[in-house]
Amino acid sequence: MIQYVVGFGLLAFIIFRFWESKPGKPNDQQKALSMLAGSPADVNAQIQGTTPGLLEVFSQPVDIGPLALASVLWIICLFITFVRWYVLVRAQDLPFTLRNAIRLGLVSYYFNSILPGSVGGDIIKAVAVAREHSRRTVAIATIIIDRVVGLWALAWLVALAGGVFWALGNKHILENDALKLIVRVTAGLVFTSAVVWSLMGLFSPERSEALAVRLTRFPKVGGSLAELWRAGWMYRRKKKAVAIALGMTLVGHCGWVFIFYLCVIAFPEVDAATFPEHVLIVPVGMTAQALFPLPGGVGGGEAAYGWLYTLLGKAAIGGILGCLVQRVVAWVIGFIGYIVYTRMKKELPREVAVPLEQSDDASKIADHPG
Repeated sequence: MIQYVVGFGLLAFIIFRFWESKPGKPNDQQKALSMLAGSPADVNAQIQGTTPGLLEVFSQPVDIGPLALASVLWIICLFITFVRWYVLVRAQDLPFTLRNAIRLGLVSYYFNSILPGSVGGDIIKAVAVAREHSRRTVAIATIIIDRVVGLWALAWLVALAGGVFWALGNKHILENDALKLIVRVTAGLVFTSAVVWSLMGLFSPERSEALAVRLTRFPKVGGSLAELWRAGWMYRRKKKAVAIALGMTLVGHCGWVFIFYLCVIAFPEVDAATFPEHVLIVPVGMTAQALFPLPGGVGGGEAAYGWLYTLLGKAAIGGILGCLVQRVVAWVIGFIGYIVYTRMKKELPREVAVPLEQSDDASKIADHPG
C-alpha cells in the first residue's frame, strides 16, 4: 500500500510543480538590451520565454487525430509483444497456442500498469504458465527471456538509431553532448551484452549449471542472477527464435517511440522535441519507468521523461505531458484488455486437447486393428 501512496504522491507533486506557467529567464543578449531600453525589454523577454503549465495546455484545444492514431498503434504494438512471447515459448517445444499467449498477455499487461514496477503482471503470467506445464523451469525462463529481449532491444534501438543519426551529421546529435553520451553508453551496453551472449555458447550444460550455483552465492540478488543466467543459456541454443523476437521487438519499440511523439504533439502549446530526438530519449525513459519500483512506474516515469526533455534543451513539461497521456491511454487499453481476458476461454494446445473418451477409443482401435 505504501508504494501506491509514494508513487501517486510523487505524481501529484510533479503535476503541482508544473501546473502553472513559468516565466522565462532572459539571456545575456536580452539583459544587455534591457539595460539600454529599460525594464519593458526585460519583461517582453520573459513573456516570450514563458513555459506553459499543464493547466494552460489542457485548457487549449487538443488535436484528436494524433491521439486516435496513437491508440491504434498501441494495440498493434501490444499484439507484437504477445506474438513475441508465443515465439519464445514455442521455441522450447512447450505446448502453447497464440490465443493463450494473447489471453495471458492481456491480463499481464493490465496488472503491469497497476502493480509495483512494470513487471508485476509477468509474475501472474509466469505462475499461469508454470501451472500448465510440467517443465516449470523452462516455462518461467520464457517470461524472463521475454523481458530481457524487450530491454535489450531498447538498447539496440538507441545504439542503431543514434549511430545512424550521428553518421549522417544530424545536428540534434552533433550539438548535444548529453545525447552523444546516451548513444555511447547504450552502444557499450550492446557490445558488452553481445560478447556475453557469444561466450554463453562455449558453456556445456554442466559448466553452465556450475556457474549458476556460484551466482546464487551473491547476497540478495544471487537467486535472480542465477535464474537470469539459466534462461539466457537455455535460449542461447535457440538463436533463430531469439533473433526473430529481437526483430519483432525493435519494430514494436519504434511504434512506442512514435506513440510517445504523437502524445506530445497532440497538444499544440507544447514545444515538442523532434522525432529523431524522441528515438534517443524514449527508450531510456521506457527503461527507467520499467525499473522504477512503484505501481506502473508512476511518478518515476514522469520525472525521467521530464529530465530527458531538459537534456534536449526543451521544457520538462513536454516529457511529463507525454508520459501522463501515455499512462492514461495505457490504463484505458489495459482495462479494456482485462475485460476481453475475462471473456476469453482458456484454449488447450493441440498436443493435449484430445478428449479422454476419444483417446481411449483410439487406443482400442490400435489394439484391435482388425
